[in-house]
Amino acid sequence: MGKATGIIEVFGLVTAFVACDAGCKAADVIVENFDKNKPANADKLAVPLIVTIKFRGTVDNVTAAVAAAEQAANQVAGVVTTHIMTSTEEDTEPMLKINAFDKN
Repeated sequence: MGKATGIIEVFGLVTAFVACDAGCKAADVIVENFDKNKPANADKLAVPLIVTIKFRGTVDNVTAAVAAAEQAANQVAGVVTTHIMTSTEEDTEPMLKINAFDKN
């Protein structure tokens, strides 16, 4: 079993940076690579890009980081969803490294 993982999806890259900064300042966490997704209805959204931030650490630290990130993101463009995995399975670990920012 691995560390806890907190995941937060937000609208836009600026929001992601603001949220990530707030989460890192609020708790002792590390951040995996951001990921991105352009939803099917992107042309109907004010911000047509969803960015995922993944915090890693203890359950308490990840919970604090996600809460701080959510509050900060809601002051910019908003949050799509959040989720906390209390103990990430070993087979899930490689999936946390995948990100679409490396794709053309």
